[in-house]
Amino acid sequence: MSLKNRMADDPSFAPFNRDVEKNRGYLYTTRARLSSQLANRRLTQAALEIVSLGGKRVVDIGCGDGTYTRDLFDEGRPASLHGIDPAAGGIKVAKGNTGTRPIVYEVQSAYDLSFDDNSFDVAHLRGVLHHMDRPFDAIKEAFRVAPILVIIEPNGYNPVLKLLERYSSYHISHGEKSYPPRLLDRWVAESGGRVAASHWAGLVPFFCPDWLAKTTKAVEPLIERLPLLKRICCAVYVSLAVRTKTSQ
Repeated sequence: MSLKNRMADDPSFAPFNRDVEKNRGYLYTTRARLSSQLANRRLTQAALEIVSLGGKRVVDIGCGDGTYTRDLFDEGRPASLHGIDPAAGGIKVAKGNTGTRPIVYEVQSAYDLSFDDNSFDVAHLRGVLHHMDRPFDAIKEAFRVAPILVIIEPNGYNPVLKLLERYSSYHISHGEKSYPPRLLDRWVAESGGRVAASHWAGLVPFFCPDWLAKTTKAVEPLIERLPLLKRICCAVYVSLAVRTKTSQ
C-alpha cells in the first residue's frame, strides 16, 4: 500500500477529512466565526514576529487546508513555499484555493519527508505536534530538512485549555491536547537544536461568542506583556529553534 493510502486509512486523520468534506475546509478556517479569525490572525503574526521569511525557502509541515500557508506566503514573502499534510482532503482544498501563488502542496508524512537534507531554510510547524503520536520524531525530521524551525503549539500551562481538552466535544473528537513549553524545549534540545527565542501569544478562545472575542482581543496586548499572566493565560507558545548539530 502506498504512503498516501496508508495515511488516508489512519483513523487519526479521519476527523479532519470529515471537516473538509462537510465544510470545504476546517471548522476554524472555512466560514470561521470572529473568534477563530482573530485567534488565527494572531498566530500568523506571532510566527512572522519571531522569524523573517523574506527570500527564504520554507516548508509548512502540517499545512492543513492551506489557509495559513497562504497567509505566510502573502505576508512573509518567501522565495518558495512547500506545504505538506497527511490529510488528503486538506491538501485537495489547499490546491484548489492557491490561486496564482507558486505554492506547492503534497500529501506527506512529517515523520518521513521526501526532501533532501537542508532543502529548506525554515520549517514552520503550526499547531501540528499535539496531533502526532511521535512529535519528537517530527521535530528531528524537520531539523533534517531545515536548520531553523518555527514551532507554534497550544500553551500547556493554560488551565482553560486543559478543561477544553477534557470536556469540549470538538477537542475530544479531534484529539486536541497541549504540551508544557518546557517539554517542547526539551524535545528541541534532544533533537540536536536549541531554542533561540520564544514568547507566548494570543488570548482569544476559538469558537467563543463575538462579545468575548472582542473583549479578550482588547486586553490581549496587555496580557502578552505581563510575565506571569502570559505564561498562564496566553493561547500558544511560540519558539524559534535552531539546529546545533546534525540529527541522527
